[in-house]
Amino acid sequence: MSALVTMPLGVTAGPAGASTAPAAQAAGGQQSKILKVGVTQEIDSLNPFISITRTGTDILRTAFDYLTVYSQQDQKPVKSLAESWETSEDKLTWTFHMREGVKWSDGQPLTAKDPAFTFNKMMTDEVARTANGSFVSQFESVEATDDKTLVIKTKVPQATMLALDIPLVPEHIWSKMSDIGAEPEYPMVGSGPYTITEFKEAQFVKMKANKNYWRGAPKVDELHFIYYRNADAAVTALQSGQVDLVNRLSPTQFDALKNDSDIALNNAQNRRFNEILLNPGAATADDKPIGNGNPALKDVKLRQAIATAIDSKTLVDKVWGGYAEEAKGYIPPVFSDYAWSPPDDLKREFDLDEANRMLDEAGYKKGAGGVRTDKQGKPLNLRLLTHAENVVDENAAPYVVGWLKDIGINAQLQPRSDDQVNEDTTRGEFDLAMSGWNANPDPDYVLSLQTCANRPNAQGEGGTPDSFLCDEEYDDLYSQQLQEFDPAKRADLVKQMQERLYEQATLVVFGYDNALEAYRKEAFEGFPLQPADGGVIMNQQGYWGYLGATPKGAGPVPTFDENGMMTASGEGTDEAAADSGSNTGMILGIVGGIVVVLLVGGLLFARGRRKTAEDRE
Repeated sequence: MSALVTMPLGVTAGPAGASTAPAAQAAGGQQSKILKVGVTQEIDSLNPFISITRTGTDILRTAFDYLTVYSQQDQKPVKSLAESWETSEDKLTWTFHMREGVKWSDGQPLTAKDPAFTFNKMMTDEVARTANGSFVSQFESVEATDDKTLVIKTKVPQATMLALDIPLVPEHIWSKMSDIGAEPEYPMVGSGPYTITEFKEAQFVKMKANKNYWRGAPKVDELHFIYYRNADAAVTALQSGQVDLVNRLSPTQFDALKNDSDIALNNAQNRRFNEILLNPGAATADDKPIGNGNPALKDVKLRQAIATAIDSKTLVDKVWGGYAEEAKGYIPPVFSDYAWSPPDDLKREFDLDEANRMLDEAGYKKGAGGVRTDKQGKPLNLRLLTHAENVVDENAAPYVVGWLKDIGINAQLQPRSDDQVNEDTTRGEFDLAMSGWNANPDPDYVLSLQTCANRPNAQGEGGTPDSFLCDEEYDDLYSQQLQEFDPAKRADLVKQMQERLYEQATLVVFGYDNALEAYRKEAFEGFPLQPADGGVIMNQQGYWGYLGATPKGAGPVPTFDENGMMTASGEGTDEAAADSGSNTGMILGIVGGIVVVLLVGGLLFARGRRKTAEDRE
């Protein structure tokens, strides 16, 4: 196996087959250009119908294209496999005209039949709806009237039709799969700027650059994502030159790297919110109770008191070192059109005395040792699921435990592996759990996570829940926003939904941490950020950073115009723009023809989706 990297000193386990050999030789004897990325998250699945985690979707976005994508410049929808479209006057029929001449990586033509197959499979197969089912829940029919024309009819007007975040799969491959939820075979047939060629469980995923990609060929040959158990190991690998790029740095690591002349840093406003889940009584989509959550948490007054005892400012200052924004609404402030802040008459200020008063009033009396009892006289003991070796969880959880103790609730930390947290939260086997999501520019997806319909079946498939909220008022507002095409009116509905979610307190937002990224300056010229002004390199809502990654000496760094086409303007990140604390200087190194994801000490499930609190997309 070529072009693998060894583990840094102090890391207990390395990728099987890792080598200290030089970079792989490309055809003709030239050395391949390789980007080595250190990640600290396990992949849930590489099945595009199943995967919902950051790393899994980051990889799949580069392997499978979409009807439309969010632009690199400002994250507005732009053309992709759909070259143009029109809608009927009643907005119930959408006609998409597919880009001609595009081929799958195996040489077969990509036609309208492929998205028709993808969407119809999701409409008829519960498992295929696991990751992105909310997007097709109101589809009436989907038909390819010819190779270039896709016609989608919806039951109600749907405002998200130009923001369908669904990777399109090839019908001639996936129609032959007897189990749509199984892990795919490799190499995978795709249509994106890279093709997944190999996966080794707990080691790596390799992707090869698509030199015939219709937007233009990547400048790189191989990309390796290497999994490390924790951020300390990943940073050690970065400093030793064993990886070129890392993200999800802790504030301490980020500040320490400011003194390293070989490293450039990127501090960008993120699209992520962090939260703690409060299990209100987990149930399946057909309302059958599941899990073993503490039934006391069904009481909204108890949940609201807990929310009052969470201090976002302390978490921003102490856990994120100021590299974050204090909690407001469910939608992160980076998406200003939809972001909501509670008005003064609704806002919960951190107040332990008030939280105690609320619990007294609600009838939760203090018992032995100052621990309150529930309505049945049992001590209020709550389990708090956290991710083992996750810096945020490790640092934030003790504060939460302390605050809850101050209001008479005994919280018991339960650090678990990503696997176990995923399984427990999916089955509803938790009381409290650390969690978080990356939101999309269109808020529909993360809003859908709190709907009754997005709860799973008894096997944990067919839907992706977050807090297991099921609320009629919230669901009614969700339906309204989905059908509202007036931007201002839709934004108002989205804010009403956030107010309802705030009141129900099935989750409490901790804050919105910045994307802290670092790369080796001698390896890469730069990467297109998304958005172009102060955006991120990794975990973009698209593939721009990977597609436009520019190795050292191969500049200028491209940008992508309003149609998503590559331009050699040199306005992306570059070494000159890179600054040890700025949000303008980051580089993602991807090289020549192969993207590889190395997983060290992790486990990729053969089939399920492993969504954990901290790890979800």
